[in-house]
Amino acid sequence: MTAQRRTALLSVFAAVALITLKLTTGLLTHSLGLLSEAAHSGTDLVAALLTFFAVGVAGRPADPGHQYGHGKAEHLAALGEGAILVLASAAIVWRAIVRLTGGAHAPVQAKWYALVVIGVVIVIDVARTLTSTRVARRYASAAIASNALHFGSDLAGSVAVLVGLLLVRAGYGNADSVAALFVAVLVLVAAVRLMRRNVDVLMDIAPLADEEAARRAIVALPEVDLRRLRMRQSAGRHFADVVIGVSADAAVGQGHAAADAVERAVEGALPGSDVVVHVEPLEEAAVRERAHAAALAVPRVREVHNVSVLSVGGGTEVSLHLKLPGDLSLEEAHAIAEEVERAIVEAVPEVAAVQTHLEPLSETAGAAEVAGDVATVRSIVREVTGGVEPRNLRFLDTDEGLVAHMTLRLGAGQALADAHARASEIEERIRLRLPQIADVVVHTEPE
Repeated sequence: MTAQRRTALLSVFAAVALITLKLTTGLLTHSLGLLSEAAHSGTDLVAALLTFFAVGVAGRPADPGHQYGHGKAEHLAALGEGAILVLASAAIVWRAIVRLTGGAHAPVQAKWYALVVIGVVIVIDVARTLTSTRVARRYASAAIASNALHFGSDLAGSVAVLVGLLLVRAGYGNADSVAALFVAVLVLVAAVRLMRRNVDVLMDIAPLADEEAARRAIVALPEVDLRRLRMRQSAGRHFADVVIGVSADAAVGQGHAAADAVERAVEGALPGSDVVVHVEPLEEAAVRERAHAAALAVPRVREVHNVSVLSVGGGTEVSLHLKLPGDLSLEEAHAIAEEVERAIVEAVPEVAAVQTHLEPLSETAGAAEVAGDVATVRSIVREVTGGVEPRNLRFLDTDEGLVAHMTLRLGAGQALADAHARASEIEERIRLRLPQIADVVVHTEPE
């Protein structure tokens, strides 16, 4: 028998003993607090039995009918426990309100043996709460964790009943009903939390923190492009579906090695995970280069930039910006754009559609070097780069307005994407703080 099932079985025996103690003492003393605690323990008995059988089912290996295993049996059991707790708390609340509003009932007799019984109950509650918590953490068991939560609420309820009985002995007759009401609130809060957590698992809510850990582990792998990551969990185990892209000219063995690396990375971040990796070739780069070359081959196209490859409805589309002579009419420019679109479709047959954005090519214009706010620009560059000084900083007065030029030397080994991000941030901050500057040109190079 597994440790989880032994823990659940011990919970069954403990619940039976507690029901007997609380129910007998509650009937003898007419204490609603003790009777409510007996009802609470009754729900714990049902919960423990559900957990005992659910853990046994959840531990079964996957089979043809349950290909992802039987782990969700634990969460179904926990959901059933929550529903039982809600009903029990509603009954306790009703009886407590009836008593507090003057309903007829036998007077509570806070006998000494009732205090002894509740003291024994508290000791048992402490022991089984600690035991269940330790086992739940060790085996990441949702059902055992729900039991630990119940036992913790039992402990708080038992303390409340003890206080209520002591107050009854001191002459406060309604204290027992107030304690029962407190127990009911504890039960209800525990039930709502329990049901919400397990409904999330049954609805395959993505475990965001764990998903982020897996994503970081995959992104850190060299020559692997993460395209999609989907995760869910069941009985403390994570299931991950991963789609990655590798170089189009990679051999089958290289693709398999990349998939193995992804599985190891996720397993390292989330031990015990079940990972399925789908490998796709990285075709976007080849499509982009061929589309770019086809567009430049069209006469009177002066510049092509912002070439994007998009996957739309299972097909591939390309969008790009074309720069044409500014003195062309719109009709002429449109005709050239259509020629570019036809050229790309012919050169790259897998492309289903091409979207072009037309821009006039700036003609050569005069410019003169002028003075500018050097101190502010240097301060902005230092803020963004952590102390790097710009080189060759100068300001040009052009027909388009004031333009700032500079060279930024960054540490060796820095990725192009990171260098571009820093340059873009510098440009944006300069425009915000010095609105008189129309454009900023930052040239990045290694130190």
